[in-house]
Amino acid sequence: MHTDPPQNKLLQQLSDEEQQAVMRHGKTIEMHFGQVLCEEGKNCGFVYLPLSGYISILTSVQQNQRLEVGLIGNEGILGALVSIGVETSPVQAIVQGHGLALQIEHQAFNAELKRCVKLQQILQQYLAFYVVQLTRLVCCNHYHETEPRLARWLLMTHDRAGGDQFFLTHQYLAFMLGVRRSSVTEAAGSLLEKKIIDYHRGQIHILNRPALEKASCSCYRTLLDKQPQFLPGSSHQDVVCVR
Repeated sequence: MHTDPPQNKLLQQLSDEEQQAVMRHGKTIEMHFGQVLCEEGKNCGFVYLPLSGYISILTSVQQNQRLEVGLIGNEGILGALVSIGVETSPVQAIVQGHGLALQIEHQAFNAELKRCVKLQQILQQYLAFYVVQLTRLVCCNHYHETEPRLARWLLMTHDRAGGDQFFLTHQYLAFMLGVRRSSVTEAAGSLLEKKIIDYHRGQIHILNRPALEKASCSCYRTLLDKQPQFLPGSSHQDVVCVR
């Protein structure tokens, strides 16, 4: 059965010639679950355009404690801030979903950025949406209860997973949401009881997507509704996260 090759949706907004000009500077790499792509406060030296799989973006709360503030799938790019001269990462980026990515050195990417006005425009729009998303997620993490936050987070992961099943342990979910493991167990148990998800040995299966959207806080839908204003080339199913 024929399937389309994995693609990055930002690159798809470029012409074929412009895409080739960008891609010739990079190489396709395999991203593995748990792999650290960049550390907070360090220069990772590369930008990453996921073709499949997805990346968690984390920030330090205090020593040895981190909180997830975003996800990047094939709708986005890790390292967009290099386009405005910021090469030191303000966050940590860890592969959450196995997949492929186009890896490009900062210097080569910036050189192509100077030549391609369309690429500059795409990154500017992408960074503008980042501000909107970050503001919304900060409010979400502060004001909303664990269950609707978990539902929102599962929806964002589902959008990028390429299927209805993905691997996530309760401990990892607690780490991502910045709550106790018992809180995640209770929230996930509620979604399980309602037959919205199935969960077994770390494998989460989305059974009822519409019900999961109803269980989510308003933040997920708000981001979807705002996205076309900033990223006209993206679909309504994408939620974009950048570092």
